[in-house]
Amino acid sequence: MRLLATFILKYIWRLQIEGDIPRDQKKFILIVAPHTSWLDFPLGLLIKWSMDFEANYIGKDSLFKGPFGFFFKWVGGTPVDRTKSNNLVDAVIQVFNKKEEFRLALAPEGTRKKVDEWKTGFYYIAKGAKVPIVMMALDFENRKIKIAEPFYPTDDKESDFKYFKKFYEGVKGYHAHLS
Repeated sequence: MRLLATFILKYIWRLQIEGDIPRDQKKFILIVAPHTSWLDFPLGLLIKWSMDFEANYIGKDSLFKGPFGFFFKWVGGTPVDRTKSNNLVDAVIQVFNKKEEFRLALAPEGTRKKVDEWKTGFYYIAKGAKVPIVMMALDFENRKIKIAEPFYPTDDKESDFKYFKKFYEGVKGYHAHLS
């Protein structure tokens, strides 16, 4: 699977990877942005298979029903019921605390639409679970997937978000107008 995924990334998508997943970290949150297309999901699978690392994600529970539900679980998914008012941040922190190894990939925008402000759940999960945040940029304009070193959130949220935004500055997603 690794060779096929690498071939597809390099020769079909024409993307090159800069940086690496922190192999020594068994737990972290991987924020992947900008999230502008449904194609980001299969691209994420190709990246994880090409780089040979396990990553999990959360998705709306309807994805995990029906004939394809098994597939989404097989590739690392965990269903989330977004119709109930539940504390998702606390629930995910509990998952981190229970598991010996857990790498959660998510889009900080929370949607494929253009947003002015990111959701903050990933930040509070990282702080609550005491895990680092690893940033991954899907830079289609420059044909690169950029991966940053792990970052542990501080007690200065505003400064931390400036740091995140600086990493993604100028990065254009698949649909550049939504970046």
